Amino acid sequence: MQSSDNTSVENLNRKRPVGVVVTSTEWAVLIEENGKTYVVELVDQQQKIKGLGVFNPRQTLHDITIGQSVIIGQKELKRMPVRLPELSKGMVRRAQTIGSKDAGFFLTKLGLGPNDAVLEAGIGSGGLSLYIQRVLGKDGVHVTVEPRAEHADVALENLRRASASWSQHPAHHHLEGTLEERAAEAGELVEGFHAIILDLPDHPPAIEASAALLLPGGRLACYCPVSSQLERAWEACEAAGLTVEWAGELMEREWGRASKGGMRPVNGPFGHTAFLLVAQRL
Repeated sequence: MQSSDNTSVENLNRKRPVGVVVTSTEWAVLIEENGKTYVVELVDQQQKIKGLGVFNPRQTLHDITIGQSVIIGQKELKRMPVRLPELSKGMVRRAQTIGSKDAGFFLTKLGLGPNDAVLEAGIGSGGLSLYIQRVLGKDGVHVTVEPRAEHADVALENLRRASASWSQHPAHHHLEGTLEERAAEAGELVEGFHAIILDLPDHPPAIEASAALLLPGGRLACYCPVSSQLERAWEACEAAGLTVEWAGELMEREWGRASKGGMRPVNGPFGHTAFLLVAQRL
């Protein structure tokens, strides 16, 4: 008992790097005053960066620390840490991405955390993939499946940025093709998945092919642009022996300061993006 107490005191007294701003040596985030975000690779050669022009990133940013400003062309930008919100804002895009509102819901409802194994099919530009990799930690496993090479190339580039910028990231395996084609191969990579996330035009075949890969208690989530897809996904989950826990939509409404004082809703539509479904293997 004495040994245990001494160990606890020693752990409490050990200094931890809390609040330290980590500067990536491979990537930099530059933000304009209006919030426009650029993620720049710190290569030592002239580069053409869309929106900024031609310059040598390593030489230009060598002495610019986090929080300092720099003039590039006609723009004044501030260098900020390479964290998840900045990587998400400045990511390369091709397909529509799953944003923070729906990503946060999935991470919470699926209970994702360190050491988990996650299968993601239909990765698009990798928006959700960034959130998944951030929470899995160095001992997690992230398997992605995408049939469209042009989309996968963009997503893998965004994940390359993250792995070079964050100190911890999970083992990542990417499989090209549909989930129905690659489900068996995905299942050989781990002993079972804690979660499966599907963002596809047709969910039932993928649900049928992958539901058995879930560990007991594991959950499957679907991102459905239209309500008819939501209904078919629900039916497919029940047919595969899964229990639907939640289905619906999330609404987001931004507020801002009014010109004459006070707060009011920002002009624009309500933040509906898609219909979401979560089912569990009991």
